[in-house]
Amino acid sequence: QVQLVESGGGLVQPGGSLRLSCAASGFTFSNSWMYWVRQRPGKGLEWVSSIHTLGGTKYYASSVKGRFTISRDNAKNTLYLQMNSLQPEDTALYYCARDENGNRRGQGTQVTVSS
Repeated sequence: QVQLVESGGGLVQPGGSLRLSCAASGFTFSNSWMYWVRQRPGKGLEWVSSIHTLGGTKYYASSVKGRFTISRDNAKNTLYLQMNSLQPEDTALYYCARDENGNRRGQGTQVTVSS
C-alpha cells in the first residue's frame, strides 16, 4: 500500500522558515521522481518543485525559486522541502506527490504565513 505522509507544517511569521518532510512507503522511493505541490486557499493544485531519483536534478516554480530547496534521503525514504523567506502568499496545504499534477499525493500539511 502506497503511503505518503507529510509533516512539518505550521504557523510562521513572514520571513520565517519551515522544513517539510514526507515519509514514503509502499513503492520503490529511490526509483521515483518526487514532487511537492500546494493548494492555496480557494485555488487549484499548483506544482512547486521536482527532484530526480538521485537528487541531482531539481526544478522549482518561479514563485519559490531561490527561497525553497527540495531534497531527499533515499536511505530513509524521505522527501524534504526547506522553505525560507516565507511570505503570506505561500500559505497553502502542501503535499508531496508521485506525479507533478499531484494526482498521487499524501494528505498534506498546512503552512500558514501570517503576522
